[in-house]
Amino acid sequence: MHITRRRAFRRTATILAVTGLLAVPLAGCAAGDDTAGPSEEIPAEGVDDGSTLTLWTRAPIERQAKLLVDAYNDSHENQVELTVVPNDDYVAKVGAAAGSGGLPDLFAADIVYVPNWAQQGLFADLSEQIDGLDFKDEINQGHLDAGTVDDKEYVLPFALDLSMLFWNKELFAEAGLDPEKAPATLEEFSEAAQAVQALNKPDTYGTATGLNCGGCLVFTWFPSVWASGEEVMSDDGTESLLNGDAAQAVYDTWAELEEAGAVLPSSTDETGPTWTAAFSEGKVGVMPFPATLLPSLEFDAGVAGIPGVDGGVSTFVGGDGIGISKDSKQSAQAWNFLDWMMSEEAQVEVLAKDGNAVSRGDLADNEYAAADPRLVTINEVAAQGSTPVALNFQQAFNAPGSPWLTLVRNRVLNGEDSVDADNDEITAILGQ
Repeated sequence: MHITRRRAFRRTATILAVTGLLAVPLAGCAAGDDTAGPSEEIPAEGVDDGSTLTLWTRAPIERQAKLLVDAYNDSHENQVELTVVPNDDYVAKVGAAAGSGGLPDLFAADIVYVPNWAQQGLFADLSEQIDGLDFKDEINQGHLDAGTVDDKEYVLPFALDLSMLFWNKELFAEAGLDPEKAPATLEEFSEAAQAVQALNKPDTYGTATGLNCGGCLVFTWFPSVWASGEEVMSDDGTESLLNGDAAQAVYDTWAELEEAGAVLPSSTDETGPTWTAAFSEGKVGVMPFPATLLPSLEFDAGVAGIPGVDGGVSTFVGGDGIGISKDSKQSAQAWNFLDWMMSEEAQVEVLAKDGNAVSRGDLADNEYAAADPRLVTINEVAAQGSTPVALNFQQAFNAPGSPWLTLVRNRVLNGEDSVDADNDEITAILGQ
């Protein structure tokens, strides 16, 4: 498999999500606040003394969080109490708790929130502990970079999520396509989707996405630009490059699919909550899809990196990071959980065993991944993925009615020739 190597995991992960984002520093949580750190000396493996720890996470990674917490609780004196919060409520809950000194001992965050929250001082400084891990160089660099501010490290990977190209092998076979072969270019992706659409099966469509969901679209469309050897924005995150040749090819491809009736109709107004549902139900032929949902599929699905215009593959490395909160009084006990979480026991026997990508490169070639070539593919592409960097990414791309959504809807749904002007509007927000 050819994988286009980009500037993998550049600097800090972007401030991006489907929902809102804290826009200003919270009271008592100013950037660079030296009080946001462990209050006591922490042993290398932390302390396991029967303490009760609290941990918050958002609903999209509930499965992985429960697996890790249950395994830890079964093997340790410490006990972790897990709270799972609906995705749309998570930012507000964290913001309110941070402002009142009520954060839990540990909390996870969409990796694209992490830079903002680390900068605001919501996490404790774990530089000494992370630097002391023998395998630090093997930890997913994108997640480490996302949680690094002024050379201080605040988070570790909790769960990786990658955007991968998934296809329904049964529908491919019915459409006369090779069910074992991934579409290798944008054109082949379009042809495959239209071939499935031509089956004229009730309630079955060639492809699907979230055309009113900025986060869904950056997660699934940006990789095609990267795989084509181009960038989506400038290195400093202040200029949008989404009027480039590769980006234009992405818009053209989806406009073609929309015109052909090969896009799930509900995609037009999909804002995010159900954008993956139809594929999970076996009603969509091929689409960019979250790798974390692979274990939940009840049919045989093919998995590959997302292709570019003329080949290559890439992925948006997402998922959640986790750290000790500024409010925790049990830093040594909380570190015991994090230290165990990064161990081979947790990464392989808990996460990999369930079909998830691991957060350590040295454990990617494990017995469970080897038993499923799709997991090998996910782990390989994970090591090559990227996340863009932009302080104002939320406003430019993810907010309802963002200029990114305006660009996509104008070009793909309305056929308007306004990409340059809409791209300028993105730049105007990125550069504020």
